[in-house]
Amino acid sequence: MRSQGILHVDTEILVPFFDVDSMLVVWHGHYVKYLEVARCALLDRLQHNYLDMQASGYAWPVIDLQLRYVRGATFGQRLSVRASLVEWENRLKINYLISDAASGERLTRASTVQVAVDIASREMLLASPQVMLDAVRKALP
Repeated sequence: MRSQGILHVDTEILVPFFDVDSMLVVWHGHYVKYLEVARCALLDRLQHNYLDMQASGYAWPVIDLQLRYVRGATFGQRLSVRASLVEWENRLKINYLISDAASGERLTRASTVQVAVDIASREMLLASPQVMLDAVRKALP
């Protein structure tokens, strides 16, 4: 079973027409966009979003992405996308669950891993910078 993480955010997305193919099923590449929407909501919850990261001198590129498709989403379907913070001390690992908002049926699960990179030197850090650790601690209940 996937870790639920220490903190999560649920985001709702209504599948737009421009995300689907001729069968009205979401094209597989658009799921990455849905993950990004949920990840941004999670970072906002931490009060340390991408603009804050950049201002603190660090970029956080995605270095790993895993997706498992169970059932395709369709045009007009309301999706619930849960982003759960699983790791943060050495890297950011976020688990995702995309489900049908009405029934709760699981459609897709995913995870991403991001690492801190010092913007000035372009060096990857082996541990999360203190500013990120502080943001997580502050956001915990």
